Amino acid sequence: MARYANVIVDISMEKLDKTFQYRIPEELKGVLAVGMQVVVPFGNGARTLTGYVVELTDVCEFDPLRTKEIKEISKKGVSLEGQMISLAQWMRGTYGATMNQALKTVLPVRKKVQEKTRKRLVRTISLEEAQTYLKLFEQKHQTARLRLLAALMDTPQLDYRLAAEQLHLTAPTIKKLEEMGILKVETETMFRNPVKRSELCPHPFDLTQQQQEIVDDIQKRLAEGDKRPSLIHGVTGSGKTAVYLELIGKVLEQGREAIVLIPEIALTFQTALRFYKRFGDQVSIINSRLSAGERYDQFERAKRGEVKVMIGPRSALFTPFRNLGMIVIDEEHEASYKSETAPRYHARETAVERARMADAIVVLGSATPSVESYDNAQNGTYCLYKLKQRIFGQTLPSVEIVDLRQELKEGNRSILSRKLRQLMEERLNKGQQIMLFLNRRGYAGFVSCRACGHVLKCPHCDVSLSLHTGGRMICHYCGYEEQAEKACPSCGSPYIGAFRAGTQQVAEVVQREFPKARVLRMDMDTTKNKDGHEKILEAFSEGRADVLVGTQMIVKGHDFPAVTLVGVLAADLSLYTSDYRASERTFQLLTQSAGRAGRGREEGTAVIQTYSPGHYSIETAAAQDYELFFEKELAYRRLMEYPPTAYLLAVYLSHGEKEALEERAGSLKEILGKLAGEKAVQIIGPADAYVAKVKDIYRKVVYLKGRELKELTKLKGELEAVVQQREELQQLNIQFDMNPMNGF
Repeated sequence: MARYANVIVDISMEKLDKTFQYRIPEELKGVLAVGMQVVVPFGNGARTLTGYVVELTDVCEFDPLRTKEIKEISKKGVSLEGQMISLAQWMRGTYGATMNQALKTVLPVRKKVQEKTRKRLVRTISLEEAQTYLKLFEQKHQTARLRLLAALMDTPQLDYRLAAEQLHLTAPTIKKLEEMGILKVETETMFRNPVKRSELCPHPFDLTQQQQEIVDDIQKRLAEGDKRPSLIHGVTGSGKTAVYLELIGKVLEQGREAIVLIPEIALTFQTALRFYKRFGDQVSIINSRLSAGERYDQFERAKRGEVKVMIGPRSALFTPFRNLGMIVIDEEHEASYKSETAPRYHARETAVERARMADAIVVLGSATPSVESYDNAQNGTYCLYKLKQRIFGQTLPSVEIVDLRQELKEGNRSILSRKLRQLMEERLNKGQQIMLFLNRRGYAGFVSCRACGHVLKCPHCDVSLSLHTGGRMICHYCGYEEQAEKACPSCGSPYIGAFRAGTQQVAEVVQREFPKARVLRMDMDTTKNKDGHEKILEAFSEGRADVLVGTQMIVKGHDFPAVTLVGVLAADLSLYTSDYRASERTFQLLTQSAGRAGRGREEGTAVIQTYSPGHYSIETAAAQDYELFFEKELAYRRLMEYPPTAYLLAVYLSHGEKEALEERAGSLKEILGKLAGEKAVQIIGPADAYVAKVKDIYRKVVYLKGRELKELTKLKGELEAVVQQREELQQLNIQFDMNPMNGF
């Protein structure tokens, strides 16, 4: 049983590193827990402060005789901050990070920025009294005071800045009237709400029978105490957002709050407006493009109870709501819900834990659920709901697969296949809109044959080899390496290499082929400025462009009724990345992109261009058959022992000297082998990381694969303890990533 507690007495961002250690009195042993608010003696005198327990330990860091004792647990109980500190401890243990890193992730509200304030002048005397003062100022020729009082007699409240400018007043004049009791200066904090105002519409439309059944069943389960996460698997355009809105409305009626997570900043354009029209000023948004001041304001508004619904990416999960009732995760399959910096938390898992702590519920939604979530739904960990039809009865788009190998054989080397070009011409002649999607997500220079579609893969890991400088092909899982081929080993064709087209080249080709078409491009370059996404999407939504060319940010969540054709230009670019999730990501992207077509009155068509038309992820995406895809993908994961059928822990290592890194990475693998002993844990690597060198820092990765999460977590803890005792290993930068989703 722990004998000491590390306590933070100030949780401002600057002071998170500073903890003080206290002895746990006998009566609190076994009672005290991380996150609890405690009263502690502080300093040399008898002063006491309130602090938060961030760690319990048996190790005394100071002289035990001089270590003071905790006085008591605060009678306030577990505060919001205490709950968030408990969440930080859970993240630290689950994802492998320092407590300080975890705290700075869950307590972003403490960042100090200058608040914008608005001052106003308020008359505090009656009109009769004011008339008396008015005569006095006239007699004494105090014209400035006269002007101000006359204005306040007409309008009892005046904006301070406008009054000073328009009435030509100085600060001493205003101060004098304040001292005389004629007026008072009120200061109001101005919160910068980035959401645009719009007409409120409490119920935009009636729910369909399917939607209402989902809402009713979730409400019924809650009443019975069943708070398992709910997964809504709805086809594109089936109205998942309407279900979220209705459920959140019920939560707000109970006096509680809701968080809505969205995967991309681009989704705020339409998603936020839907919520804002329903809930008005109760809604706020945060995203990475807000200034520090704007972000601070939104969290402060939430903490004060002025905001009831927060919409944003994964960081919105830590909104300081005091009575959280629901967390919605839209497009829950998205990889952007996994943090790429320590702690490398997944928003979905962390949301489930925060909801448990707050006695709230989690609702997940996707047309293409992650394999992990659907597996949880199949085994009863989540409750599964399905929306099988589009909300207004539109049919799902027809999907055509174009074999680019055949295009090459017949002499077409253009980015646009003949079928896609023909359909584009037809749509443009009819005044309809087109979206062209370049599937570059996770592109890592895989090598494939343009004649037969053969992709060069690692013989040990069944992921594609990545092309590096010097003509080397490398596996980023196990380090296997071979020289790049100059001819296809399958068919002998010389057309072997890496795909090299970007959105700019595609836009130029479209403009050249269709000179009269108005072409918009949406990628990281064109959206780097604030509101860049919104301006492009708004222009396309209003019909000021015919063709929108972009990367994955254009195919998720957007609703453009005039779009009747979607072209996927290179499906293989995500299919053959050096990642075991490549097939899943490809299926998701293709299904999502096809779903952008035909959301209005006209039927939609999607064209998928690929060198691998027979791959199950492409065939099932074209058929829009998620269940068949899931069945095949889970069989592959089970065979290769990848999540969710097993667990994968990545240990990322980096150092400024290549030789030192290689030597210590080898030592670390040996240590892991000894620690694992007879456990059923496979150790893979060390291999070069996805990007082997960044800013002169060399990077490697070791993978641990096992069936039991507890075994991997225990191994991680044991390795951390060994590193603390080995000076040469302490010189390594070591990070952990459970079930990694992005490259290192």
